[in-house]
Amino acid sequence: MQKLMLLGDEAIAQGAIDAGMSGIYAYPGTPSTEITEYILQSKDAKEKKIRAGWSTNEKTAVEGALGMSYAGKRAMTCMKHVGLNVAADAFINSSITGVNGGLIVVSADDPSMHSSQNEQDSRFYGNFAMIPILEPSNQQEAYDMVHYGFDLSEKYSIPVMMRITTRLAHSRAGVIRTKSHEQNEVKLPSNPNQFILLPGNARKQYKTLLSNQALFEMEAANSGFNQYIEGTDKKMGIIACGISFNYLMENYADRVVPYPVLRIGQYPVPVDQVRRLYNECDSVLVLEEGYPLIEELLRGMLNNGKTVRGRLDGSLPRDGELSPNLVAKALGHEVAKEVSVPSIVANRPPALCKGCPHIFSYNALNEAMAEVGKGRVFADIGCYTLGFMEPYHAIDTCVDMGASITMAKGAADAGLLPAIAVIGDSTFTHSGMTGLLDAVVDNSPITVFILDNETTGMTGGQDSNGLGKLEAICRGLGVDPEHIRVVSPMPKSHDENVRIIKEEIAYQGVSVIIPRRECIQTAARRHKADAKLKGKEA
Repeated sequence: MQKLMLLGDEAIAQGAIDAGMSGIYAYPGTPSTEITEYILQSKDAKEKKIRAGWSTNEKTAVEGALGMSYAGKRAMTCMKHVGLNVAADAFINSSITGVNGGLIVVSADDPSMHSSQNEQDSRFYGNFAMIPILEPSNQQEAYDMVHYGFDLSEKYSIPVMMRITTRLAHSRAGVIRTKSHEQNEVKLPSNPNQFILLPGNARKQYKTLLSNQALFEMEAANSGFNQYIEGTDKKMGIIACGISFNYLMENYADRVVPYPVLRIGQYPVPVDQVRRLYNECDSVLVLEEGYPLIEELLRGMLNNGKTVRGRLDGSLPRDGELSPNLVAKALGHEVAKEVSVPSIVANRPPALCKGCPHIFSYNALNEAMAEVGKGRVFADIGCYTLGFMEPYHAIDTCVDMGASITMAKGAADAGLLPAIAVIGDSTFTHSGMTGLLDAVVDNSPITVFILDNETTGMTGGQDSNGLGKLEAICRGLGVDPEHIRVVSPMPKSHDENVRIIKEEIAYQGVSVIIPRRECIQTAARRHKADAKLKGKEA
């Protein structure tokens, strides 16, 4: 029994390797990225010939994993919570097709928005799809749940969601490995109509999904990941979901809570255990990271039963992640006054790296747009979003991946000219290509900057699927080759770049400018690796 010190993400990855997974499909997104990174770097995974790599976006990742499942193999797909929005079409429909080989969908939520646009709770998506959901409270559970999740998936031919949050993903603890499983053999579905969602088939399989709900509830009720812990003081009962159970335990030195506690790690919500807690106790405190899903279920529409406390009544903040101190306040414990940060400590807001090619792209863009005025640059998700910060103030919007091009098109259609879109090379292939095609079809007068630093920089330097292909993609989508301009984002090229930008924003059609220079972080790592290799050869 080997014991490893692993991040929550790494525990999931090692669990998948040991559980007989044959492939992982993902798009990098904090806090999920390290799952795939770990497998890419794992010697064990390479020896087992586990397919691992980065998909173009989360939708293609889910579809790739579903295809591997169709062939009878176990597969995993990973993304951050907002990535599940992109994957929703395939994800929701996969609950109706069902699976052949086991399929686990990992969605990593980011309460407090450490690196995200919102705090959405993936449990709602799991409920929407009507599939089992697993929510670990620690790294060992994360590892164990992968084994259990694959077995559960194959038992009911259903995808299983694993929902984690940032603190679990990026904290480290000891994990004991269990015996490894062999990978499945290739095997076609026994039902040849299973994956054909024509209405006639889909209606039958939807009825099967509905009929399985009672079985999923039974599995959750009997699951070792759901635990009813007796308590002597019935004035209050506590429901603790996922990592919030740890925050509760940290408030009791002996890890003995005087109140009855229902620990939830598997969904659907274990109704009988919830009912027991509600009936036994005078009031209920609900601890859950993210949205007040269970609290709303308990309160019901009329809110006329026993007192239910949590995020909705102000016992816990409505936004942000939980902490031991916040839980202590909700328990009525005395909480030590938090030490404020001394004024001498300066804030360090995020900033573009010194020498980043995006700096020189924004300097040229700002100068070219100076005569036009502000409010016309639509940006996207990536390192370059920091162009909003001082001293650049170069962008005006950032909504979701791919929105820069389509928002610029909409603004141009409304008569706001010139309209500029700024998007990264990886984000462009993720979800910008279809927007560019829309603009080409309407010949919308927009200028699209594809900032090509030849990597997916914001999440650590993963390979970009657009590497070496951007000009060809733009030509294939119908952009006039004369208006696809590649420039060098360097100080020495500043005047020439300003001239080119002015020419293209004056063009009454779709133009694309590609400032291309390698990310300085990946360049530094590459030079270091090359030097190390030369040292070995010498």
